[in-house]
Amino acid sequence: MEALVIKIEEFINKITFKQISIAILFLKAIIICYFVYLLILEFQMDNLHFNSTFIIFIFVGFVAQIIDGALGMAYGVSCTTLLLNFGIPAKLASASVHTSEIFTTGVSGLSHIKFKNIDKKLFFKLVVTGTLGAVLGAYLLADFFEGKIVKPFVSIYLLIIGFYILYKGVKNIKQNDHIKQAPLLALIGGFLDAIGGGGWGPIVTSSLLSQGKNPREAIGTVNTAEFFVTYFATIVFIIILGVKHWQIILGLILGGVLAAPLGAYIASKINKRILMLLVGLLIIITSSYTLYKTYFL
Repeated sequence: MEALVIKIEEFINKITFKQISIAILFLKAIIICYFVYLLILEFQMDNLHFNSTFIIFIFVGFVAQIIDGALGMAYGVSCTTLLLNFGIPAKLASASVHTSEIFTTGVSGLSHIKFKNIDKKLFFKLVVTGTLGAVLGAYLLADFFEGKIVKPFVSIYLLIIGFYILYKGVKNIKQNDHIKQAPLLALIGGFLDAIGGGGWGPIVTSSLLSQGKNPREAIGTVNTAEFFVTYFATIVFIIILGVKHWQIILGLILGGVLAAPLGAYIASKINKRILMLLVGLLIIITSSYTLYKTYFL
């Protein structure tokens, strides 16, 4: 067993950031070709209609990706909340957000690689089990139940994590690169992200930060792994639900892609303590709002 672990570590060490970038570009090229094919069919059938709300979705995608790229979280949470308020069913909202995230997380991941914001060893610990969790969550949500069932429990967890990160930011606790249970954390984060339409960043990034991981590397690594997690969850959604709500998807994609490089640049420059404080406050606000809506509205 120990020999197998050593061989796996040697294999991972041989993989370069350039190869990871090529994998992202290759997978994106496949999905882009498929989407172009679908859009041509929709255009031929005169099913593509855009109105003034398209601008709103572009703005939402831009702002959500700035936050996500800089803080490592909240793109899915922000976008899903908006879509639910527009009356989109939870499973279609999650599918739309994950579809748009293929493009935003791809650009964000490439940007984080460029700015050297990634811990490669941690990346591989997250990406495999995170993808497995997301695929399982997407399958269950698309075929069996609504994500709102588990959302309050996730919000309570995040609220606790948010206060803890805020405490660590105030106390300026030292960095720790020995992260515990990263694969299990990614499995849970990927599963809940697919079920709730967002949560990979808040769950995984916040947990890494709570263990003392350097914020720049935590955010960059989680955002890059998120591309693969989102990609394969979206494949499941497409197979079961198809692709719907093109106005929403294209608006979120356009806004998010424009913002992704800027978010990654902010993450590479912002002060560590300020980043910790902002992340903690963001988690507390979003989690409290979700709980308020669940139990008081």
